[in-house]
Amino acid sequence: MLAVENLTKYYRTVRGVEKLSFRVAAGEMVGLLGPNGAGKTTVLRCIAGIVQATDGRITINGHDLSTQEESAKRSLGFVPEVPNPYDLLTLWEHLEFVARAYGKTDGFRDRGERLLHRFDLSAKRDELVLTLSKGMKQKLAIACAFVHNPPVILLDEPLIGIDPRGQRAVKELLTEATAESRSVLISTHILATAEELCDRIIILNQGTMVTEGTLGALHKRANMGEDKSLEDIFLSLTEEQEQVGPADSA
Repeated sequence: MLAVENLTKYYRTVRGVEKLSFRVAAGEMVGLLGPNGAGKTTVLRCIAGIVQATDGRITINGHDLSTQEESAKRSLGFVPEVPNPYDLLTLWEHLEFVARAYGKTDGFRDRGERLLHRFDLSAKRDELVLTLSKGMKQKLAIACAFVHNPPVILLDEPLIGIDPRGQRAVKELLTEATAESRSVLISTHILATAEELCDRIIILNQGTMVTEGTLGALHKRANMGEDKSLEDIFLSLTEEQEQVGPADSA
């Protein structure tokens, strides 16, 4: 459902990400991990078409982003790290705007009502977005990413600023999405969340892939026992790459 091949992005002379390749299959949730500046947000923004890749190919639901941009983007739901909704729309108007923009108005009312209820936003339905707290705006952004039923979903730090009940609702929604054969790519610093939800993990550092695989495969890669957490593995592998250097470890 999502294929990234040799993705490279340079900001002038600064490398954001280089020669990154991976796939997210239908019904799979993949976690994108890495320290600050590793290139996670760059990867997601390239897939979403917000920034143009320097090189490489991105295919979303069978559509090449470079040659079939509209079809590729229609197949995508994206939650940015910092949501920037339209302040002068109500919550309901915001959901309706997104559904209309994607041409997915059939069944919209039921989907919208369910999403608002799920995130405890029903009482705010007719209030302006500018009245919302940061956490509520984050929940609205997630609702908007799901309201048009996209087959591929990208999330950049989706749980930051959300209360525990909202975090549980997000996790349940993502689990349901994979059960419906959607592809989910989630970037997060909350390693316990990735450990809990993700089928596979991709670890980035300094713009290149350190490793990828299931949690069991990462245990073997790091030569660590099953009792070690994803945090232990993450720290071991990223520190190892920094000692070797990106050119040797890529």
